[in-house]
Amino acid sequence: MMPLSKVSMRNRPGVEIVHKFFSGTGPTYDYMVNLLTIGFDLLWKKKILEKIPQRSVRIIDQACGTGILTLKIARKFPRCRVIGVELREEYLNIAKEKNRSLKLNNLEFILGRAEDVLLDDGFDCITSSYLAKYADFGSLIPNAKKMLRDGGLLIIHDFTYPPSRIFAGILQLYFKLMQTVGSRNYPQWRRIFYGLPELLRKTEWVAELIRSLQENDFSHINIEPFTLGVSTIITARKL
Repeated sequence: MMPLSKVSMRNRPGVEIVHKFFSGTGPTYDYMVNLLTIGFDLLWKKKILEKIPQRSVRIIDQACGTGILTLKIARKFPRCRVIGVELREEYLNIAKEKNRSLKLNNLEFILGRAEDVLLDDGFDCITSSYLAKYADFGSLIPNAKKMLRDGGLLIIHDFTYPPSRIFAGILQLYFKLMQTVGSRNYPQWRRIFYGLPELLRKTEWVAELIRSLQENDFSHINIEPFTLGVSTIITARKL
C-alpha cells in the first residue's frame, strides 16, 4: 500500500450526517441505490467511467461505499492501481468481500474520511460519486490537488435539485412515496427517505465546488447535468 500521510475521521457535520443516514444500510445499499435512482445510477457511473483518462495508472475513488464504482474502475483498467477510500467500515467490508470474489489484484481499500486521506504518489484521476453534498471542499480540493499529477483529472458526481419546478415536484412526490411505502418495507432507510430531500434542497455543492476549484487553480472546469438536472458530474484538471 502507498504511504499515508494522514488518515483520520474527525467529528464534523458531514460525518455525522453520513453516519446518521447510512447506519445499518450496508447489506441493502446496492439494491436500494438502483431502486431509488430508478436504474439511472448505472448510467451515471458509466458516464464517470467514460471520463477517466484511458492511460491512467493510478486512480482514487473517494467515498467508495460498497465498491460499486471502484470495482468497475478496477475491472476496466486492469493495469491501473485503484484505491477505494470509505468512511464507513460497514460499507468497506462489503466492498472487500466483493473483491475477494472477483479477485482483482489491482485494487486496495483504505478506511478513512475522503478529506483526510492524503497519499504521496501522483494520481492520474480522482473520482467520487455521492460525496459532494457532504464534503468539506476546504480540505477535499486542496488535498486532491496535492495528490493529482500535473494534468490529472478530478471527477465529482452527486445528486442535484432539479431546476425545473415540474420535475422538482415529481421528485418530491417520489420521495413522499418512499417515505410511506419505502419506510414500511425498508425501515433502515427511513432516515434517508426523510432527510435527503431537505438536504438536496439546501445544498449548494455545485457552486461551492466551482469556487473551490477556481481558488485552487484547477482548469478546464466542466459542469454536466444529467436526467433533467437530478444529477451532475463536474470535471476539472490540475494545472
